[in-house]
Amino acid sequence: MCISFRGILFIMLCLPLAACNKKLDATSLSANVAEGGIYYTQVGMHYQKNVYPTTNYQVGIRIPVNTQIKLLEMGSKTIDIEVGNPGQKIVVKNIENHTGDTIQQAFSKLFARQKVNLVQFSALEKEHIDSGTVAVGMGKKAVTTAIGYPPITRTPDINGNSWVFWRNRYNTFMVNFKGGKVSDIVD
Repeated sequence: MCISFRGILFIMLCLPLAACNKKLDATSLSANVAEGGIYYTQVGMHYQKNVYPTTNYQVGIRIPVNTQIKLLEMGSKTIDIEVGNPGQKIVVKNIENHTGDTIQQAFSKLFARQKVNLVQFSALEKEHIDSGTVAVGMGKKAVTTAIGYPPITRTPDINGNSWVFWRNRYNTFMVNFKGGKVSDIVD
């Protein structure tokens, strides 16, 4: 009895350590990613209490696409960025079961060294990308640029014709596509 109790106690004490957010060293980062580097947002993002969860809730303070950020630190589960110069520190928290992405993959979806070329979008799409909203007639690339990627828990394949986004922790909305364009939005 005593041995099994000690074993259980040992496991319980070790579990929190396994979930730690270990800082990635420079050799673990992709060749095009460097701490202290300047990047630009590739999608519209919202954060609350200085945290952007990759679940991609559509509430809080909006960071528009093409906003300049500085990469402060990348851990195994989080990315610390600074928005503005000097600016607000934001923690990007990768929720892997909602994205299916490693922290490096999440970084690549959210940030790049260059701005998104908005010339590729129609006037309607640019208007909604600027406001961080979705409208009938927008293409899939314009939707992800405007509001980010839908969580894989309800949208396992973005090649499909229905994407479900979380408005907040409790409410979702669906963006339906026909012929690659938004056909309707259902709250």
